[in-house]
Amino acid sequence: MATFTADSLPDLTGRTAIVTGANTGLGKSTAHQLAAHGAKVILAVRDVRKGIFAASTMTGDVEVRRLDLADLASIEIFADGVDRPVDLLINNAGLMTPPLGRTADGFELQLGTNHLGHFALTGRLLPRITGRVVTVSSIAHRSGAINLHDPNWERREYRRFPAYAQSKLANLLFTAELQRRLVAAGSEVLSMAAHPGLAGTDLLRRDRRGRIVSAVEQRLISWVGQDADAGALPTLRAAVDPDLPGDSFVGPTGRFGTRGEPGLVERSDRARDTEMARLLWEASEELTGVRFDLRAPAAAASA
Repeated sequence: MATFTADSLPDLTGRTAIVTGANTGLGKSTAHQLAAHGAKVILAVRDVRKGIFAASTMTGDVEVRRLDLADLASIEIFADGVDRPVDLLINNAGLMTPPLGRTADGFELQLGTNHLGHFALTGRLLPRITGRVVTVSSIAHRSGAINLHDPNWERREYRRFPAYAQSKLANLLFTAELQRRLVAAGSEVLSMAAHPGLAGTDLLRRDRRGRIVSAVEQRLISWVGQDADAGALPTLRAAVDPDLPGDSFVGPTGRFGTRGEPGLVERSDRARDTEMARLLWEASEELTGVRFDLRAPAAAASA
């Protein structure tokens, strides 16, 4: 694959992109580059004040709208307010290893935000999506396992990192199953996945106990990882590279997958489990109450 940098992005004038979690870190860098290359970018953020500040640092056509992925009602309101075709949906927002918490609908906070929230958002927006859905996963998916008997950690002792890894594995299974269903429906929309490697964002500035990461530890992260702008490049490549097929997984291709040139990367055996992908999809439908309309946007709009 050819070298990909921010300068590789094409002219995106006339296209609309939605980026979740666009007020900081990877989402902010992703939104910044899409807007700088001509796209109208909707910053979908939980904290509108922070979103407005982030938007003030960007050039181009940017708009801030409130979206709380930990609240299905907020997702519905947001989606109902999108009245234009959407070329790119970037499912970027996420939580990493917080204490046990619950979403407004009772889901474990990491699964509920990282996977179920984006599942519901994608389902509600799909009739208006014309291009690609890019869902941001993590190299942590490799240690993940889906527990369909207790996905929300209600009957076992909560463990922060396994819960995070489960949610990131769910992102990849969702990407694959969405692509399979899009192909079966004859849709030209592509479902893609990306991961940033080890990116020095706010997500990594606190450890699993909530302690602020020390300056020494931050330097170590910088040495083996990369900054948010570099971490956003796999997402951007997944969003615009015309040579990538559906269900591509793009990440850093350097040693250990923590940094380097963005390109196609491998996923774990569990992330290729088609039966689990189907079962997770069905469970996600039951939990969120969202069913996908997989018809092309024009057909869906005229129905």
